[in-house]
Amino acid sequence: MITVYGAWPTRSFRVIWVLEELGLEYRIRPVDLRQRLADAEFVALNPAGFLPAIEDDGVSMVDSIAILEYIIVRYGGGRFAPAPNDPSFPTYQQFLHLGESGLAAYLNIVVACRFLAPEGEKQNWGTRAAEQMFFNRLTLVSRQLARASMMAGNEFTAADISVIYALGMAERLGLAERFGPEIADYRNRMSARPAYKVAMEKWSPARVA
Repeated sequence: MITVYGAWPTRSFRVIWVLEELGLEYRIRPVDLRQRLADAEFVALNPAGFLPAIEDDGVSMVDSIAILEYIIVRYGGGRFAPAPNDPSFPTYQQFLHLGESGLAAYLNIVVACRFLAPEGEKQNWGTRAAEQMFFNRLTLVSRQLARASMMAGNEFTAADISVIYALGMAERLGLAERFGPEIADYRNRMSARPAYKVAMEKWSPARVA
């Protein structure tokens, strides 16, 4: 059984969501974000201290996008990722990784400044630049949604899981009011998926505390 080490509202949600989409059994091992480096079991798995991490029958992995790819290739049976010779494969790869490297990664800077910086530095130049970079790259998502209903075309894939997590992160930071209608509609459609709802219920703060 796959064990997911995570905390709300981290990227662990991507992993929980894909496991629910695939109907796989898994166990959530909560990690206290504030005390994670004192969690000997977790640090032994990932001494860098970031989330998520998984254990799967002797396999240990970190990084949510790498974990998504691993789970889909090993357990997906062709679901949620187009084959390499499929015309949609390049677009799938682009948005699978853009959801982190081009969207959520910039929001890390915003999170750090909003919640960890001294009072006078919470809205510094770096925060504003990171927000602008996020919205600049979000135009790629908008352009894709003008062409198709989802990130790799008209079929749900792990690229949607990647991007939707980043959009949810932006929403929690109060940035959703700057989303265009196509982004808001896309987020609403994806969050209506049954597996998303189950994952959200299981991964709510009350359930993992």
